[in-house]
Amino acid sequence: MLIRGRMNPPFWDGLESRKMGKYFVVLIISAAVFAFVAGCPRAKPRGAEPVRIEPVQAEPAAIEPNLPESPVGAVEQEPDAVGPAPVEPNEVNSVEMVQRVHQPGCSESVEPNAPVTIEAEPNKVEPVVVEPNKAEPTVVEPNKVGPVAVEPNKVEPNKAKPVAPEPNQLKTHPADSFYDKYADILKSCVDNRGMVNYKLLKRKRLELKNLLDGFASLDPNEYNRWPKEDKIALWINAYNIQMLKIICENYPIEGSRFLNPFYGPNSIRHIKGIWTDYKFIVMDEEFTLAEVERRFLSKEFAEPKVFFAVSHASLSGPPLRNEPYYGHKLRQQLEDQTKKFLSNPLAFRIDRVDKRVYLSAMFQDTWRGKEFVGLFGTDKKFKDQDSATRAVLNFITNYLSRQDIDFLEVEKYSVRFMRYDWTLNDTSQ
Repeated sequence: MLIRGRMNPPFWDGLESRKMGKYFVVLIISAAVFAFVAGCPRAKPRGAEPVRIEPVQAEPAAIEPNLPESPVGAVEQEPDAVGPAPVEPNEVNSVEMVQRVHQPGCSESVEPNAPVTIEAEPNKVEPVVVEPNKAEPTVVEPNKVGPVAVEPNKVEPNKAKPVAPEPNQLKTHPADSFYDKYADILKSCVDNRGMVNYKLLKRKRLELKNLLDGFASLDPNEYNRWPKEDKIALWINAYNIQMLKIICENYPIEGSRFLNPFYGPNSIRHIKGIWTDYKFIVMDEEFTLAEVERRFLSKEFAEPKVFFAVSHASLSGPPLRNEPYYGHKLRQQLEDQTKKFLSNPLAFRIDRVDKRVYLSAMFQDTWRGKEFVGLFGTDKKFKDQDSATRAVLNFITNYLSRQDIDFLEVEKYSVRFMRYDWTLNDTSQ
């Protein structure tokens, strides 16, 4: 102080002023340099962990590529205060980093190759890693499981023939209502062999009578409009119902000691006038069994196979069918009846040892044999037989085995007509 007091005050004042000026200039220059350096992009420290960029989490709208520059604030902040940690993944753009490194005026301390330390390469994380197109809709082909698999056109209603329904489902004429009631009786009292439980049937006599009364009220004008098959079916059914009614009225059959040796104790031949005396009404006209055979079955229809459908209620006769006859299936039923009748050894058999052919008495020319001449008569085969027998043999060859046909056509044999067994076809005993 003493020295300062001795010195010239103006000199001291000038010295202090020059020192302060130098300090002020240095401070301004330092601040300017620091501000310039702060404006350049920061190079990531080499010791920092690489930041893995996940493009999926990045939201482009939130990216702020340029940091705010504040020269004043840069003087007060430490250089390391602004580090890479708060920088969001997408804020470090490798391309932009390289561009800024090469800009003139940037600090030489920032090496251009420094961005290589960023190991997260956007191209390595490609959106095609999750490939939504791999689940291709064509793998599941909806057309393979579609309405085409069910083809309604394969079910063709026209293929269902009208003959497929059961007889009771096809009503061809009013008599079918009687046939339905008749069918119930046959199913309950007649078996597949044509044998009848007459004890049970006798309790249904009133039902048989009501069936015949239904035929009595049939309109003849309507009947005339029916096809031939419907007419034949009506007369076969009427004949068989009347035969069953006659048997029930005389059951059990009482034989005669004089006729038993000829007919047997349980023969329908003991029923006097069975074909000529018992009458019934059809279409308001009186008939007997014999008249139905002569007028319709023999004369009008000229179909010999119908004689295998009418019942004689006997063991040697045609089997009683356990269903009514219907016009729409008459041909099929008659074919079946013929086969059943010829399969009975009481109707046809061959004795190859004695060279004999045995035929039912129905095939004699005095009974039904002549009925076959019109349709089955022939002069080409069986020439050593009479015309009726030739026609019968020609007819039955349509229903025999090849072996039996060969025997009938080429072998030498004699024809015998078997004794007719009139024993009642009864299963009640």
